[in-house]
Amino acid sequence: MAAQNVIICKNLQSELQNFLQSVKYDKLFVLTDSNTLELCLPMLKEVPQLQGAPVITVEAGDTNKNIEQVTAIWMRLCNEGASRNSLLLNVGGGMITDMGGFVAATFKRGIHSVNVPTTLMASVDAAVGGKTGINFNGLKNEIGSFYPPLCVLIDSSFLKTLDRDNLLSGYAEMVKHALISNMETYRAILSFDLDRVDYTLLNQMVAQSVAVKERIVEEDPKEMGIRKALNLGHTVGHAYESLSFRKGRPVLHGHAVAAGLVSELYLSYKKCGFPMEILSQVVYYLKKYYPPFFFNCDDYEALYELMTHDKKNEGGIINFTLLSQVGEVQINQSVTKEKVLESFDFYRESFGI
Repeated sequence: MAAQNVIICKNLQSELQNFLQSVKYDKLFVLTDSNTLELCLPMLKEVPQLQGAPVITVEAGDTNKNIEQVTAIWMRLCNEGASRNSLLLNVGGGMITDMGGFVAATFKRGIHSVNVPTTLMASVDAAVGGKTGINFNGLKNEIGSFYPPLCVLIDSSFLKTLDRDNLLSGYAEMVKHALISNMETYRAILSFDLDRVDYTLLNQMVAQSVAVKERIVEEDPKEMGIRKALNLGHTVGHAYESLSFRKGRPVLHGHAVAAGLVSELYLSYKKCGFPMEILSQVVYYLKKYYPPFFFNCDDYEALYELMTHDKKNEGGIINFTLLSQVGEVQINQSVTKEKVLESFDFYRESFGI
């Protein structure tokens, strides 16, 4: 599997134009959602290769990342003459880059794709690394593939179009990257003021965060080992996210990951000796900026059952990625059900719910 090309852009229009000139394809298609069609695609209107390109648009929101939308996109590609030599340009957040990547991986057994992430979440996580997927049967990213795009072009100017919730959503992944990286990065991430965003500094931090993920993905593209480090916060976080969909009050992925980090750092403290001082610092920072995720004791069994579907599990055992210290990752950790339920208690107590 070839490593993808990640470009941190100074001028997105010219760099996208130059990249498209450098690759061969017979027809270009653009995939957006209803938000990025209005807010982001106009920022690419001067790119000559996009003039007259068919634009396929789906409704925004992760609840639309499903097989019905994939079928509709396949239908458009089929009816408008896409071939194995066509190119799909995914312009959007994680929902679009996940689903567009899956469409590209499966249409005619694989066409090329390029990601232009427009959210912080997509920039530092979803668009980078070659994972694609859609939600299925009430489970997050249950169907998918490893299929790297030809290129990911990241431009922080899109971040100014984000509302606060989406900015926070992406920043949770940056907190995760810092925790699996080193103390210097950790301190920088936890000192960033999310109430008064310095976009110039944020752009530099995005580049550093992407570099953390790139190094890990290059070493382990298909998640056989160290790439599991990137799942910190996600085993519990995906369960929180799936429960929110089940209850009809969906939370953004990064907000669920932030809640998952609190629970899994508690498990890290209990299982791997992660320092309580750092756990408390992370909880304090996340409480300052992130709203609580509301659930109660009646939800514990449903949450645990959701975790049994996690893709990292082996032989019916829930596998966690935990830490013994910042930057010291412990993959394939099993934890008793009692401790998992304790981690739910710890989250609720920490956030006063």
